[in-house]
Amino acid sequence: MSPPTVDPGMSDVADREWRLIRDEPRDGPTQMALEEVAGRTAVERGVRTVRTYTWEPGTVSLGYRNEASAIDREFCEREGIGLTRRQTGGGAIYHDARGDISYTIVAPSEEVPGDLMACYELFCEPILEGLRRMGVDADFAARERPAIHEPSCYLRGIDPAHDVVAPAGEADARKISGNAQYRRNDVVIQHGSISYELVPERHLGVFADADASVDRFRERVTGVREVSSIDRETAVALLGDALGEWCDATEGSWRTDELEAARELADRKYGAEAWIRDRERHEPPTSR
Repeated sequence: MSPPTVDPGMSDVADREWRLIRDEPRDGPTQMALEEVAGRTAVERGVRTVRTYTWEPGTVSLGYRNEASAIDREFCEREGIGLTRRQTGGGAIYHDARGDISYTIVAPSEEVPGDLMACYELFCEPILEGLRRMGVDADFAARERPAIHEPSCYLRGIDPAHDVVAPAGEADARKISGNAQYRRNDVVIQHGSISYELVPERHLGVFADADASVDRFRERVTGVREVSSIDRETAVALLGDALGEWCDATEGSWRTDELEAARELADRKYGAEAWIRDRERHEPPTSR
């Protein structure tokens, strides 16, 4: 894709104060709560965040508008899979504790492009660079493709605006990363999932009525391990390096008060049945 015209002052992210957090594994509600807390830190303290992270245990994250009934709760309970709901839209994702690599970028909205597509282009620069360093030839999808199973993020229709596929430029390239963002309280939060190792049986098993086969899943989705011999730990480190270099971040960690706020928010919101099942009680954010 040709890059959009962006105000150079807005795109020079390295001029600001950033921290890189190579996060430890945490449960899904806490991971989502930490993103919201990082948004407060960006606005109130002027410290922006990039991070890599792992979902432990493996967790399904519902998109903001997904119906909770789309998930097979009995399967998840039997397999020890957690459940939460994201602030962002899009389909539900099964984040495997080993098969998934996730990241977050958090910055004040006034410092990044106001156009959603331009912001995706900017924030996905380090993601594409990280994949390149892993030995993966990836880029935004060249064309739209129809959905296979609508509730699932990886099996929804492919959108060139924010879906990353490999190999780059091929008509039948498979999805390797999905990305989403939302703006709230003067902050932009983008997060995404990179498929490292495919676990299609669990990806499909979390859905109550998945009508796609394992073979069909593999036709649509690929992972880093399929095209590169790199181990997961190195892949995560390389993604962190790319994120940190993109914004000239300082290696950092969560403050004690941030962790405490995230634990409270995870209990009250992201791990609460009311949020997971009845999201209409909450005002919807501007998201994609």
